[in-house]
Amino acid sequence: MIKYKKKEILISIFFFILNMIYFDFAASTSLLPSVKDELFRAFVEEYSNSSSSHKLGRSSASKIENVREAIAQSIGSYKNEIVFTSGASESNNLAIKGYVLANKNKGKHIITSTIEHKCILSICHFLEKDHGYEITYISPQKNGIIEAKDVIAAMRKDTILVSIMHVNNELGSIQPIEVIGKECFKRNIKFHVDAAQSYKKLPINVDELNIDMLSISAHKIYGPKGIGALYIRDLRETRFQPVIHGAGQEYGLRGGTLPTPLILGFGAAIEDQTIENTFSEVNEINSLLRNKVIEIGGTINSSSINYIPHILNFRIPNFNASLFVTNSDFLCSQGSACSSMNIEASYVLQEIGLSFQEALSSIRISVNHEINKENIFNIIHYIKESIP
Repeated sequence: MIKYKKKEILISIFFFILNMIYFDFAASTSLLPSVKDELFRAFVEEYSNSSSSHKLGRSSASKIENVREAIAQSIGSYKNEIVFTSGASESNNLAIKGYVLANKNKGKHIITSTIEHKCILSICHFLEKDHGYEITYISPQKNGIIEAKDVIAAMRKDTILVSIMHVNNELGSIQPIEVIGKECFKRNIKFHVDAAQSYKKLPINVDELNIDMLSISAHKIYGPKGIGALYIRDLRETRFQPVIHGAGQEYGLRGGTLPTPLILGFGAAIEDQTIENTFSEVNEINSLLRNKVIEIGGTINSSSINYIPHILNFRIPNFNASLFVTNSDFLCSQGSACSSMNIEASYVLQEIGLSFQEALSSIRISVNHEINKENIFNIIHYIKESIP
């Protein structure tokens, strides 16, 4: 057996990472320097249980409340309407299952879209199959945008909840949340929004948008994995069934000791303005990428209107996207689940009208402020070279 020294292994890993270019920021992000500093400090210093009554526990609890306040201010809510979770998936589960299962007398009809995150679709399938809820799935237009009028037309007297994502994670399309929220408010229907892809990229004010529940996640905004939050309007007056029962933490809705370091890292990511300050730079990169894709004969799957510039989905004729994603040093996403035994084309792309083969030849590139023009030229060159 060959034995490697620790230094040799680290050098090998360094050069391996150095040769890769990350184009998958919609899936997850690296830590911002400000987040990294606060996170590592907190792991060393904030080790006490924030529920403890001693000085160190109270100190941690106070810092957690500061982050709760920061989240509230960023979306125009009250601090006591924010519940910490492990991320957007848990937030979505608590929002939808927690509300509808505790309020069955208000109706058993839910409206969502066919291009929601798989988490939402799985929750709806569970409620439909095991609890007898009726789900109306709204299909998008070819540009990946849900028509507000289609959602409104589906509303009924027994509609208890509408759940529509703010920004689609595969296409970057922005949904008409304000119009849908206004109609939900008129009809006294609860409105849930998965904002994992839009938070800090688009302005969000829960009152102006008439949002009743909002899910966010730290690792989408250069914070740590394993922490997120759910906004619940009038939390103390709204009936919810906890998804995790515990010792009463988070207003009794989410049991378990709060992960203080993760929450403080989340807070650092919220306070850092890098995403907001570099929006125009990302927009320029998106425009360049769109032009280069068209130059090599590609077709843009993402919308040309109402989109965030951080995500671009496109297809190239005869392009083996699966092979490129698996073997390339350009780390991006195909938008499908692939294995040696099975290839499943993206349901989102098929919902906007792409054929199975077109979906398989599609690729999602998601960028941030660190991506430059040279990176775009390089990936386009290698995509072009890989076409038969």
